[in-house]
Amino acid sequence: MNRLSVVFTALKQVTVIKESQPEPGPGQVLVQTQISAISPGTEMLIYRGEFPDDLPIDESISSLAGRFGYPMRYGYSAVGQVVALGAEVEPEWLGKRVFSFQPHASSFLATPDELFPLPADIEPQDAIFLPNMETAINLCMDGAPLLGENVVVFGQGIVGLLTAALLGRYPLQSLVSLDCYPLRREASLEAGAHASLDADAPDALKRLQRLQPGGADLAFELSGSPPALDQAITATGYAGRLVLGSWYGRKQVTLNLGGRFHRSRIRLVSSQVSSIAPELSGRWNKQRRFELAWEMLRRVQPQRWITHRLPASDAAQAYRLLDQAPGETIQVILEYPG
Repeated sequence: MNRLSVVFTALKQVTVIKESQPEPGPGQVLVQTQISAISPGTEMLIYRGEFPDDLPIDESISSLAGRFGYPMRYGYSAVGQVVALGAEVEPEWLGKRVFSFQPHASSFLATPDELFPLPADIEPQDAIFLPNMETAINLCMDGAPLLGENVVVFGQGIVGLLTAALLGRYPLQSLVSLDCYPLRREASLEAGAHASLDADAPDALKRLQRLQPGGADLAFELSGSPPALDQAITATGYAGRLVLGSWYGRKQVTLNLGGRFHRSRIRLVSSQVSSIAPELSGRWNKQRRFELAWEMLRRVQPQRWITHRLPASDAAQAYRLLDQAPGETIQVILEYPG
């Protein structure tokens, strides 16, 4: 049996290779992938060569062992069906629809503890958003929005949109988002933002200040753009909280901290989904957070934000699209024959 695998081979070069698929060993299953989702933030850093050389790819995901560097297989959102079992695997796994954190490939081997069976009422096109929904939940937990607060979200890529969709369920005074692309601003309003501003407009911060005169109680920087962090600091009010969820890779950040920030008592919070904040870990673990993510997928139904579906054989085209025409995309998925 052969499989297709997506490989980042060099700067802005993606190759789809055909290789043999090993049979499942003891304790393993073989999953035939149906769809996988491209993470436009992290995967664009890899595509553009902006990843750091001194970090492991992801120490919390066994399928992403190793360090950044070409050639590299990446991806962490695959949905498929179990088609073969190795010895010592319970027979009820056969035929199950599952989610797994796996690089883009038409099939993969995994142990049952690396699989998340899809609930019967969740479609694969919604399940593919599970990692980013978990991230959005983690961001909200780290930000801890309060009744009646003014909240602003910088960046309305898929993580920003999902975060806005969750925040829209809180009884906030105002929820404002900023993004430079009209398509994403329209989606943000649909997700629950009260207003969505053009982040590139010269008067963007002045317009935001009119909507939130005292500054934001809580801000999120999720754009992946280093200049947005300085904007977010400016937008955050005295003693406000700023949750930084972007990963900039090797991109450098220049901040103006010599003005009001020095006396502002703004609290900067680093948020990353691979762990749970210590103050919450007494009650929350990853299993409980995943259960909440499934429920939020039921409520939000994010498949409406899939803008492009391409066959995996056209993966290079998918990455060129994200690189050259980001304003036309929100979520791009790869589909596999089967």
